[in-house]
Amino acid sequence: MVRVLFICVHNVGRSQMAEGFFNQRAAERGIAARAWSAGTHAVGKLNPVVVQAMEEVGVSIADRKPKQIMQWDVNFADRVITMHCGVDPQRCPVNLGVRAEDWGLDDPAGKPIEEVRRIRDQVSAKVDALLDEIAALGPDARKAFRR
Repeated sequence: MVRVLFICVHNVGRSQMAEGFFNQRAAERGIAARAWSAGTHAVGKLNPVVVQAMEEVGVSIADRKPKQIMQWDVNFADRVITMHCGVDPQRCPVNLGVRAEDWGLDDPAGKPIEEVRRIRDQVSAKVDALLDEIAALGPDARKAFRR
């Protein structure tokens, strides 16, 4: 099973969207993969506009809570993805390692629903591309990601 970790600062928006899309679509496609998300400084509760935008496309994340990243999360993951959230390696509570990649997504915080939908759709497309990559690698996906 391929294990993917999505990281942002507060774990209230982009990383939660990515986790929700990834797990739902991996299951629908029969791909042996699982994702979770965490924040470098997790606080509060999920962005309600993000929750609404996800509900509009049939992915419920309303019951999720922000989670603080631990080194275990990074060590356990086969792929580590940040959301372009300005993770400062000097202030990050964990070592992200060389397997981390950044998706360069805008922060939905404080944005109107139209902007959050645009960000949601970008997250959706990136998750689909990642799942396509995992499916194409087949049983060697974990090994390829661990390099």
